[in-house]
Amino acid sequence: MRHLILTLLLAVSAGLLFAQIPPGYYDPAVGLHGEELQNALHGIIDGHQVETYDELWTDFETTDQKQNGKVWDIYSDIPGGTPPYEYTFFSDQCDSYSGEGDCYNREHSFPKSWFGGTVYPMYTDLFHIYPTDGFVNGMRGNYPYGEVASPTWTSLNGSMLGACSASGYAGTVFEPVETYKGDLARTCFYMATRYYGEDASWPGSDMTSGAQPKPWALDMLYTWHLSDPVSGKEVDRNNAVFAIQGNRNPFIDHPEFVEEIWFYAGMGVKKRFPFSMKTYPVPFLHELCIELPLQVTGNWVHCRMSDILGHIVLDEEIMVNGTVHLDTEDLGKGFYTLNIYLPEKQHGITAKVVKTSH
Repeated sequence: MRHLILTLLLAVSAGLLFAQIPPGYYDPAVGLHGEELQNALHGIIDGHQVETYDELWTDFETTDQKQNGKVWDIYSDIPGGTPPYEYTFFSDQCDSYSGEGDCYNREHSFPKSWFGGTVYPMYTDLFHIYPTDGFVNGMRGNYPYGEVASPTWTSLNGSMLGACSASGYAGTVFEPVETYKGDLARTCFYMATRYYGEDASWPGSDMTSGAQPKPWALDMLYTWHLSDPVSGKEVDRNNAVFAIQGNRNPFIDHPEFVEEIWFYAGMGVKKRFPFSMKTYPVPFLHELCIELPLQVTGNWVHCRMSDILGHIVLDEEIMVNGTVHLDTEDLGKGFYTLNIYLPEKQHGITAKVVKTSH
């Protein structure tokens, strides 16, 4: 228990150092779980500075700019490759379009129809609004996000439209590329928390009840959240939106809040994780030890570790026969996110760990 507490304290320190979280920002949420935690986080991020719809164009230059100065469009970007087209800020804003590559616009990833249309502050909340290709945005429409096995349409970067193959829903959905699934999942978790208790009149959708994800969507979004950890792009965007709106996305600063809200055993919802783990020493140096419960012994687990920029530094399958020992000799000093998954990533758990230099 002492090791776990120290790990959590160090995780908070990591956020303060890297993500520019104001001191004490999340103090009202300390020690809470389930709906109490969600309500506390709502209180922290509620009442943000509201932008006008026109101001979003200028905001994007701060929140969604690539290193080459172009628009960071998650519906056309090909991570690690060459995108089919790129947009220049302002001059390529949408007026009209007939196909991909014509212009970019303001995509409400949580569609307007889900919260009632041109209603503030949702209508201009930057945390769920991204600059995207106008044509792809139009194809997505207000369909839920989902997973597609047999697409009826595919964008130039591989985003797909088609019948949902995720368990629990069979309607038409839009599936983004793998690299941005975690981003959009944490966006949905933000909306569910920022507007917690304020969504009674929202029309909702096949994916949401008010602002809250429906069970099928929650399971899928949680899987996306695990498989695509927080990236440097998300951290930078979180800080940029904070500078504009004065609030933050808690699930970028503290990814573990997802489990603590929606999969906490005491909430009356089935706990997602069939196991817990302990990590030590705190901090670690040459080796990180992971203790898993007896029921996991004899099973293969997937270990993935990423740095504070979201870069994966360790990714391997390990047979559990007692304490797991990870060789960390080659890792640099700093804070890391450790994810342990059971086969097929259907269950997992996350911990914050830190390496020292001596």
